[in-house]
Order: sequence, then structure tokens, then C-alpha cells
Amino acid sequence: MAFWGKLGGAAGGFMLGGPLGAIAGVIAGHLLVDRETDPAVAEAEDRDARSLAFTIGVIALSAKMAKSDGVVAPVEVEAFRKVFEIKPDDLAEVQEVFDRATYDVAGFESYAKQLHDLFEGEPATLEDVLHSLAHIAAADGAIHEAEVNYLMQVAEIFSLDRASVRRAFGRYVRLPEDDPYEILGAEPSASDDELKRRHRALVAENHPDRALARGLPPEAIRVATSKLAAINAAWDAIRAERALT
Repeated sequence: MAFWGKLGGAAGGFMLGGPLGAIAGVIAGHLLVDRETDPAVAEAEDRDARSLAFTIGVIALSAKMAKSDGVVAPVEVEAFRKVFEIKPDDLAEVQEVFDRATYDVAGFESYAKQLHDLFEGEPATLEDVLHSLAHIAAADGAIHEAEVNYLMQVAEIFSLDRASVRRAFGRYVRLPEDDPYEILGAEPSASDDELKRRHRALVAENHPDRALARGLPPEAIRVATSKLAAINAAWDAIRAERALT
């Protein structure tokens, strides 16, 4: 079954409300037609709703970001499709949601605020959203200043600390003051054992399996894998600096 069809339970039994709910309403008819009646589906509605919130949120914020440099480039839309590997049967719905979000009078701040409220206790999920946006922004080979500013504003609304932002940006956004210790959220004065523990904790928290456990869509696995690569790269740099085995 197509991804949107699998979210039929979420649409029927859980209203996102707010600006994300309004955008999701674009495809509500399709979702309700595809709604399953199996009791197992009803039990999974909360999980499906979280997937819906994550996916609609990334669509809406990426659509607004595409306008941040003054034009919606086809490559940016294509980048979103690659991040989520949209199936042919879903393309029409995804494109419609993207278009609605692009021209919606609601500002990106309202979408970001709702995602913050939904996932306030899960900063790793908010990092995943920001990482997805950074990947999409870099799709045309360069991230423009307006896009970096946009990402920083989203991060602020998400209440992410600097270490979380650096992990979320991954390899897509490089700042002059990049520091591997900062990516791990540790001080340069930390002991080798402290750094090892911090690295292990981040790997566990950001492992792709945890993305699924948090109720995110399978597409989030690729996001988590990419972010994990940035964490491991920071650890490798520290290991080389300290000659750790």
C-alpha cells in the first residue's frame, strides 16, 4: 500500500490540527478512502500520526525554504522526492501538498512551532527534521545564505542547542568555527573516557532503529544514517587528534 494510504488511520482517528493539519487536509479524502478497519491499524494510529506529522512538516518547511532564495527550483523539489523516495502512486499527493505549503499564507514559523510542540521531548527527532532540510537545501550544489539563515531560524524555534544544530547540519552546512567537540556536545577538556561515553550515547540515540522506535516513517532511516555519519566523523577527528585506538 502507498505511504499515504498507510496513514489512513492517522487521518481518521487523529487530527493534527493547526497549520500542519490544514496542509494534511489536502490529502484527507485520499486517506479516508484508503482507511483500514483492522484493529491492529487502530492500535497503530498514534504511531502513524507521528509519521504524518514528521513527513508533512518536512514537506511544508522545505516548500517554504525553497522560496527563501526567491525561487522554487525544480532541483529542490526533486531533492525532497529523493530523501523520501516517493513512490509513483504518491507523487500527485506529495506535489499537491508541496504546492499548497509553498503558497500558504501561513509562515514557516507556524509549521516549525507546531513540530516543536509535537516533538518537544524528542530533540533527536527535531534534529532529523533540520537535517532533512539541510540535505534538501544542498541539492543544487550550494547552500545560499538565505537558506542558512532559514535553517538557523527553524533551529531556534525548535529550541535546539548549538551542538544539536551542528549535528543536524551534518556535512551539508559548514561553518568557519566548526569543531568536532561541539558536534559531540563535549568540551575539549573532557577526558578520553568521557568522550568515548558521549560518542556511544549519541550513536545509540541517533541510530536508525531509534528513528523507527520513535514512530517516524521508514524514510527517516536515511536521515538518521546521514546524521550518524557526521557524528562518527567528529569522533574520528577527535580520535586522530588524541591518537586514540
